[in-house]
Amino acid sequence: MLHLIYLVVFTILALLAISNLLRSLVTLSVDSQRQPTTAHNYPYSQNSFRANQSPHPELLDTYGNPINEPLLVMRSLSVEDARQQLDDIYHKSPSSSPETSEEL
Repeated sequence: MLHLIYLVVFTILALLAISNLLRSLVTLSVDSQRQPTTAHNYPYSQNSFRANQSPHPELLDTYGNPINEPLLVMRSLSVEDARQQLDDIYHKSPSSSPETSEEL
């Protein structure tokens, strides 16, 4: 009997979750198809808010101009270089013993 109650409750919760998901999708679809409001009709719209925002200071150079260079440059490593660096870190750790390095 208890299993039947669990099954019914789980089914009800699943149906509520699916109906909520569908309702959210319909709302999102309707909102995306609406015409955007103009800034003079609604002063706190997204468009007027974005126009007043300044970029993050890290995205500006010393003169206040936006930078156009990549912020992160990664150097590619070969598998052997990466393995050598990991082995060096492992052998420098205090828990490594000389016996384990000979077994490799």
